[in-house]
Amino acid sequence: MRFSAARPTVNSHDSDLQALRALVRDLTARVERLERGAKVEGSAEEPALRVELPSSAAPPVPAPPLTPLSTPPVAHSLPAPHVPAVAPPLTVPRTSAPPPYAQAEGDLESRIGSHWLNRIGISAVLIGVSYFLKFAFDNNWIGPAGRVSIGLLAGIAVIVWSERFRKRGYQLFSYSLKAVGVGALYLSLWAAFQVYSLIPSPVAFSAMVIVTASTAALAIKQDAEILAAIALTGGFVTPLLLSTGQNREVELFSYVTLLASSSVAMVVFKPWRRLLLLSYAGTLVLYIGWYAEYYRRYEFALTLAFATIFFAIFAVAPLVSKTPQGKTSLSGPLFALTLINTGVYFLQAYGMIAEIDKPAMAWFALALAAVHIGLSRIITLQELPEAEPLRLLHLGLAVALITIAIPIRLDGHWITVGWLVEAGALLWVADRIGAGLLHYLAVAALALGVLRLLFFDNFVVDTVLLNSRMATYLLAIAVLALLAWFSVKREGESDNQLAAVAVLAVNALALVGLSREIGDYYGRQIDGSNDGLRAWTPRTMNMDAMARQQLRIAEDFSYSALGMAYGALLMVIGFWRKSAFSRWQALFLMAATILKVFIYDVSQLDRGYRILSFMILGVLLLAVSFVYQKDWLKLSSPRDKDKGHGQEGGGRG
Repeated sequence: MRFSAARPTVNSHDSDLQALRALVRDLTARVERLERGAKVEGSAEEPALRVELPSSAAPPVPAPPLTPLSTPPVAHSLPAPHVPAVAPPLTVPRTSAPPPYAQAEGDLESRIGSHWLNRIGISAVLIGVSYFLKFAFDNNWIGPAGRVSIGLLAGIAVIVWSERFRKRGYQLFSYSLKAVGVGALYLSLWAAFQVYSLIPSPVAFSAMVIVTASTAALAIKQDAEILAAIALTGGFVTPLLLSTGQNREVELFSYVTLLASSSVAMVVFKPWRRLLLLSYAGTLVLYIGWYAEYYRRYEFALTLAFATIFFAIFAVAPLVSKTPQGKTSLSGPLFALTLINTGVYFLQAYGMIAEIDKPAMAWFALALAAVHIGLSRIITLQELPEAEPLRLLHLGLAVALITIAIPIRLDGHWITVGWLVEAGALLWVADRIGAGLLHYLAVAALALGVLRLLFFDNFVVDTVLLNSRMATYLLAIAVLALLAWFSVKREGESDNQLAAVAVLAVNALALVGLSREIGDYYGRQIDGSNDGLRAWTPRTMNMDAMARQQLRIAEDFSYSALGMAYGALLMVIGFWRKSAFSRWQALFLMAATILKVFIYDVSQLDRGYRILSFMILGVLLLAVSFVYQKDWLKLSSPRDKDKGHGQEGGGRG
């Protein structure tokens, strides 16, 4: 009975072993096929690199022999043994990519071989040819006409020869040869005019213009920015090569205008914005060179007209230039061009206009500011997101020009008034159109006005409070309050901080203005007592010293009274508006007043003023303390209130 019960287990074990043997046979066949394929592949091609498994890896398990089942019957089934698969040998192809450092070395080597050696080789050839030609010229082997002809033919031949390299794909080398050929043409024409006098100036100029135009046409046809740069360089060098030392302003600046306009027309169709910098540099060099040598006051109108034309060309150029593909914002060179163009034009106009009529320069600055506002408006109408930084730049330049125009046209404290009015207008415009830049430019103008008011303006007044000084202080306080108001409306963290600073500045400026009124009032009283002296006797001198001492004591008391009164006003405003910020300002001001009363007034004031100071201060402090104890603003927590009531009740008991 026991034997017959074990029979199904033996049959089950037999089926498991059969499945295991089939699996092992299949794996063994696959491994053999992989090994045979690897051997055939290695013998037919270049031997592959073999990466063997480490020695610690488990060796492959051979397949068990296929023998009839003769195992004794068992009472339970055995788990199938784990047979690790045999990993085929890993191959690493020899064509794998080199490491990064190898690529970097290859790039450097390629740059040295294709760029640096190219330029050095061209320079060496030019130097050798120039030495040979000089030797031939010194020995009169070749006459002047022959020398010029050789130069012209050599330049043309080099340009034609360079095309063969361009068609074969060597563009950089081709452009380098073209630069050599174009340079040879310019130098040959220069020698024909300046050295050998073989051709007149108009012929030489026309020939150089043809070389410049041909190079520019070739640059457009081949879409080569470097050739366009060569053409512009040759165009601006032409007047220097053909200079005769005569003043030809109209001819020179008309030619420069044509070149500058051509460069702008070129960047309209080609994304070659760097050419604008090259063109502006050439224009500036020629203009400054002529101005330093030939300008006279009677040429004012014509010279300023050409300067205005140059400014207009390069002010419009960034707006019409083609954006390179993939660019989302204007590049730094265009920002530099806009700034330098405006700055140079303003300084040039100032140098010419100020010596004739300086106040007229203020109107010129305002007109230039209007031009920049118009340019910013044009950018706004174009609705180009990439031009937004340029629009803000034009707005900033306009504000800067307005700020500069104020001290040019006005004098004294009217400069301060002008800057304060400008700040207020900018704050209003910034709030209307939502321009954050104008808001912060208004802060800069306001800072200039306040600093000038505090440290530079000297007022001569005859009345107290109702004078130009107090009016200027009130204007500054009003603009600061406007700044605080608009900053709070902007609802930004930095704007809230700016509003807090503006409020502090309002109170500080009010205290400074009132203190100066006090000092000026008592100063006039002391001067009046001195003016009343008629007889220099010991008695009159003693009486005058006592009067001055009484006036100084009254002045010291007035400063203390001002601090107490203004602190009380701030405290009232703080309670009324429920503003902790105002109350803290009042507390700090009262603390400063307390220190002055207890440290300075005790020793300096006479008995009457001393008593009055302490009494006023004491009443003020008791009133403030009472308001805080009543907790009208509900500043205390419920626990503090209960504790206070308990202490009050215990005291009554």
